[in-house]
Amino acid sequence: MAINNSVTQLNIHQSIVPSTKGDSLPRKINFKIEQPIKYSQQVEEVRNLLKHVEGEPLKPVDMVDVLHKLCINHHFEEEIDSILKTHYTKISNGHVSNHDQSLYEVSCNFRILRQEGYYVPADVFARFKQKNGIFLEEMAEDVKGLMALYEASQLSIEGERILEEAADFSSHALKEMMPFLDEDEAIIVKNTLEHSYERTPSTFMVKKFIKHYSGTTMSQLAEMELAKLQALHRTEVTQISRWWTELGLAEELKLARSQPLNWYLWPMTSLADPSLSEQRLELIKPIALIFIIDDIFDIYGTLDELVLFTEAVIRWDINSLERLPYHLRICIEALYNITREISDKIYKKYGFNPIEYLKRTWINLCEAFLVEAKWFASGHLPNADEYFRNGIVSSGAEVVTVHMFFLLGCATNEDSATIIKDNPGITFCLAKILRLWDDLGSAKDENQDGHDGSYVTYYMRENEGCSLENAHGHVMSMISNTWKQLNKECLSPNKFSSPFIKACLNLARMGGNNIHHNFARNT
Repeated sequence: MAINNSVTQLNIHQSIVPSTKGDSLPRKINFKIEQPIKYSQQVEEVRNLLKHVEGEPLKPVDMVDVLHKLCINHHFEEEIDSILKTHYTKISNGHVSNHDQSLYEVSCNFRILRQEGYYVPADVFARFKQKNGIFLEEMAEDVKGLMALYEASQLSIEGERILEEAADFSSHALKEMMPFLDEDEAIIVKNTLEHSYERTPSTFMVKKFIKHYSGTTMSQLAEMELAKLQALHRTEVTQISRWWTELGLAEELKLARSQPLNWYLWPMTSLADPSLSEQRLELIKPIALIFIIDDIFDIYGTLDELVLFTEAVIRWDINSLERLPYHLRICIEALYNITREISDKIYKKYGFNPIEYLKRTWINLCEAFLVEAKWFASGHLPNADEYFRNGIVSSGAEVVTVHMFFLLGCATNEDSATIIKDNPGITFCLAKILRLWDDLGSAKDENQDGHDGSYVTYYMRENEGCSLENAHGHVMSMISNTWKQLNKECLSPNKFSSPFIKACLNLARMGGNNIHHNFARNT
């Protein structure tokens, strides 16, 4: 399957995402890096701004939204938490009524609270409907309100019919309006429909929001933050490139992918907080191994060798590799060493060694790869459900989320460690979304050699007369329904930490935004 490295559809500025063309280092940033003292002053100015608006009913929540959009929210987590808790309590106790609020205000409040895990009932939108159940006709002329309603509808969970209707109504009305809008408005509407805030990593939109809020104290801080972050990314890229070269796998496995900067997009986007540099540098390692092991199953190994490879991962014993050819043996040794090193670092930092949990994810992944290799070798064509169940595992999402869970310090003992095993919902939804998006891409790839298969292909084979367009529509519906499940999994109360939930959501957002490379299946 072809990796889609294009980021032009999102107009992502290179000061956020390092250039992956030729795996060269990113070009210099545009923003001047300010002196630390000026930076600290800007942080305090914004903090004072937050305190100043705390007494008003809506403005604090609006400011929380701006902080998130400008990717500077990590400086003000305590203030944000206080603002949202206070506002949610007022709503829950009936002290804040939505009857005097506009469609835009109700939609924004709904979206912001749900994005942060607070459950707000969908019936807050009921007053915008007529007695016959149809949304009020005058809403069809409210561009700002419709865009906010559409954004809010992306936070729906299963069974919320009113939000499904809101998504249909708002998207249809906005499309009808577009020919009559000026060019700038039309572009904004188009971007909203194609890349809603909830489904797009905020990192990729920060330049747009800095421009939108230009001249404000918050945008000035965001510019400095952006400059600092890009400099940090350049440093991380240098370290990753050095690590990858010293590892030596690219030299030994010349047909396998060697794209450390492409892979870096995943930890860079999922672990967006600048303070998580160490975690990003560790997470790139299992992600790189997923791609390399996938190439071994696709390119290097005979079926007998792949069986031995999988057995070696299951045994996890360095003394059991003598029957493997050299190029497979060095990959297994790298897997053992990297997993042990990551586990040791986590143990030293948090007091718990997660190696057994990490090993289990690698075993599951290799077993799923082996199932696919056996299908291809035998000429067996699985049915769509059979392929999809296995494909959820071979997506590699479990490997990545379990590593993230421990790297973020979510477990300090065995009891807390079992949370990731006993609550697989978020990982399962993430894997489904990534697998389906990847298979949509592979179905369109003219160079696809057929080794990996595609859910679209198997679905069309089982449904005689089904067109490619209809199959795509079916898959898009599956993705939409899975997002509803993921939205529900992320609501409070939740056993997972906020950083872990946000990291998983960012991974899911990578899926449909034209830079998606499935963790383990693309070439």
